[in-house]
Amino acid sequence: MPGFWLAFVFHFVFCHCQYKYGPERAWNLRSVEELKSKEFWFHDAQRTLYEKLSTPPNQYVAKNVIMFLGDGMSVPTVTASRIFDGQLRGVVGERNRLEFEKFNFVGLSKTYCANKQVADSACTASAYLSGIKANYLTIGVTPDVQLNDCAGARLPQNRLSSIAAWALKGRKSAGVVTTTRVTHASPAGVYAHTSNRDFESDFDVNSFGENASKCPDIAQQLIDGDVGQRLRVILGGGTSKFLPNTQKDVYGNPGQRLDGRNLIEEWQRSKPGNARVVFNRTDLLANDARSTDFLFGLFNASHMAYHLDDSIDTPTLSEMTESAINILSRDHGGYFLFVEGGRIDHAHHETKAKKALDETVQFSNAIKKARLLTNSWDTLIVVTADHGHTVTISGYPDVNNSIAGLNSELSDVDSKPYATLSYANGPDYQKFYQSKDGVVERVNLTTSDIGDKDARYPHGVPMTEETHGGGDVAVYAHGPWAHLFTGVYEQNTIPFMMGYASCLGPGITYCDLQPKVSYNP
Repeated sequence: MPGFWLAFVFHFVFCHCQYKYGPERAWNLRSVEELKSKEFWFHDAQRTLYEKLSTPPNQYVAKNVIMFLGDGMSVPTVTASRIFDGQLRGVVGERNRLEFEKFNFVGLSKTYCANKQVADSACTASAYLSGIKANYLTIGVTPDVQLNDCAGARLPQNRLSSIAAWALKGRKSAGVVTTTRVTHASPAGVYAHTSNRDFESDFDVNSFGENASKCPDIAQQLIDGDVGQRLRVILGGGTSKFLPNTQKDVYGNPGQRLDGRNLIEEWQRSKPGNARVVFNRTDLLANDARSTDFLFGLFNASHMAYHLDDSIDTPTLSEMTESAINILSRDHGGYFLFVEGGRIDHAHHETKAKKALDETVQFSNAIKKARLLTNSWDTLIVVTADHGHTVTISGYPDVNNSIAGLNSELSDVDSKPYATLSYANGPDYQKFYQSKDGVVERVNLTTSDIGDKDARYPHGVPMTEETHGGGDVAVYAHGPWAHLFTGVYEQNTIPFMMGYASCLGPGITYCDLQPKVSYNP
């Protein structure tokens, strides 16, 4: 009887809040005045509690696993992007939610490398894709391999197996989508083994003084490697890494390769069935997934354009994600898909905070598209970051103050305005400080371009580019066994939890412990 009354009370409170505010009304407030109501906060807390109490763990086997990686997406980045997105949509930004913030299960991942307190995107890719922490700047190899150790990276015992390899071994399909070069550090973690993340082409290998014949470059591994050659979908940037230096891509950009190989043509010739290559948004959207067995899309010579700099024929991350899912979903055995919002990181390195926030919103939109195209009963979606950045949200701005603009407060020392977003370090230090009569002073930011898409934001220590941050990053999960991803854990635990949920990999899995239970609608 007490249980009945408890359920009745929660049901009454939940329904009353839904009636008063609507299912999304409580989140999408258009006036800060509503935040001053005691009743609002009471019902908001009760509605959240009810949602949590009414969400049972999903313990079916994950037929599909989609991992979304927001490169450099620190917790402050998520917070600022949430506000930024809300303000763009005309609602109170602080009350907004990005798509992955609607997930019920959230944890924290510790991001350090095997040999560095603050990580890069290479060693972290080894951790969250292969389950083993690696050394700074290395990918897909054990900590026994040091930087530029080409011989060590080729030894079988030093090579790591990614969850994409586990999926392929389990007779599933696999794919990669990124806004960076497809040979960049994060996507390379899916298929490559290298002692230096910068070995993207044979030209790059040679530029480091290494022998390309003894040190296979990352582009070559994508075309020839055991995992790379079996990927059904590859979408991102980087034509220069696949074309010889005697040839130009469709937009007139020269290739880099010294070996004379056209790896794009080799990829297409090597594939059974219908293998399509696309170089622009028009061709990507016109592609028929029902008749495409393999898809290779390269949309720039290097990284893809920032969304705010978008050319008319560059696909969005959402569109690439949709194309990938449509093709991979044809495999009745399931699939693993890796999707990276890679340019969040690049914008932070440039201290172009507005672009970083916009890239995070685009990342959120891609996750929304994936949720619409999949079934939460058989598809596990995991969203996380590889590492953080040094961006902070500081001062005491008013609620709904422009997150990408100046703070509503002034400094209590020099009485000058300051930006709500700032960095611990970064480039163009002189832009924010000036010497006057031997005294260093801050510039008056009211005359600056803060808020512009290309504005650099203030920072402290001068650097050629802003650095990564060493803080923990959030992990958001939705679908089968999503509840495993709560708590605080090492980053290398992530692929084993995905493997457990989908019965893949060398570690313990759900199927090892009890009869397999799949979702059958």
